[in-house]
Amino acid sequence: MHNRRSAIVRVSSLIAGSLFAVALGAAQAQADQIKLGFIGPLSGGNAQQGLGARNGFLLAIEQANASGYPHQVEGVVLDDASDPAVGVSAAQKLVNDPAVVAATGHWNSSVALATIPVFNRSQMPFIVWGAVSPKITEQNFANVTRVTPTLVNENKPLAEAIAKEGKVKKIAIISDTTDYGAANAKWFGDFFKEAGGEIVASDSAAVGTTDFRAMLTTAKAAGPDAIYFGGVVTEAALVRSQMADLGMGSLPMYGISGIYDPKFIEIAGAAAEGTIVGTPAVQSNPKLEEFYKAYEAKGYTDPAGSYAKYAYEAAQILLEVIKEKGIEDKEALSAAIRGIKHDGILGEVSFDDNGQTNMAVEIDRYVVRDGKWEKM
Repeated sequence: MHNRRSAIVRVSSLIAGSLFAVALGAAQAQADQIKLGFIGPLSGGNAQQGLGARNGFLLAIEQANASGYPHQVEGVVLDDASDPAVGVSAAQKLVNDPAVVAATGHWNSSVALATIPVFNRSQMPFIVWGAVSPKITEQNFANVTRVTPTLVNENKPLAEAIAKEGKVKKIAIISDTTDYGAANAKWFGDFFKEAGGEIVASDSAAVGTTDFRAMLTTAKAAGPDAIYFGGVVTEAALVRSQMADLGMGSLPMYGISGIYDPKFIEIAGAAAEGTIVGTPAVQSNPKLEEFYKAYEAKGYTDPAGSYAKYAYEAAQILLEVIKEKGIEDKEALSAAIRGIKHDGILGEVSFDDNGQTNMAVEIDRYVVRDGKWEKM
């Protein structure tokens, strides 16, 4: 009887030990799983930008998981629909999930300006992959950095190039009323005037406006040689289309990367012809070429566009500092990002004291010809 009881105790101990080992293994596996967040416009008029960026973000994570990264990483992808309120809800979802270590987000500056206080309150490291308002980094939140140049960097060389060519001496500005639109109107106007040009009219309308004819009529009366639009895709396309309706179709329309999208041509149709944008040029390098090859090999239905590379680089930086610093101290992660010299697909990425990329900016100019964006 005693032997039987001992055997039962031994078997029970073995079972308990095995269950403990399984539980410990599961806990260890759980500890090695982390999440990184992504927010961008995946629906609405700016979805093309967000979908390409999402793919770049997920590609970085997939490559890390396939290469023996010390954590199993899951990407949490959320839509902000280019709406600040939707963006804030998405940000709150990320900061309330204890498994989310860090995040990257936003193409729209108005959405980024709404969410960065949410990320700051929780001290979650956050890298902006697309939004370009100077106000984002001027606030100098310690946990916020940005891998893309700002609209200041984009507007200056565009304004100077237009003035230098000498064909366009007078420009009328139309923008949306967001921080992005207001800053575009200010900076482009300032730089064009500094370069010797004249701003003959300036007006703005809320995002969602569909009829710009009154503004364009006022602008036309001022006798401009061109129109500059300081907003994003849908409204830009409507302005261009309505310029044609009012007999202004022969005037060039200028903008920066916010309107550089196939959707612009789709909405504006034949009126899109002659539109010119300045968008940051990234010098080609072997790592960037490898990225584009890997992106193409995945067979994504969405093109990489202008922003997939920035979201990919943001994810790479987050993965690098997490590998180096671990996941316990978010403030240490943010400090590591701010001090990094990352040799990536954009070249060497580092940040200034406000968290803005130090990357030197040159622009490429594209014009719509025969229904396509063509490099000038």
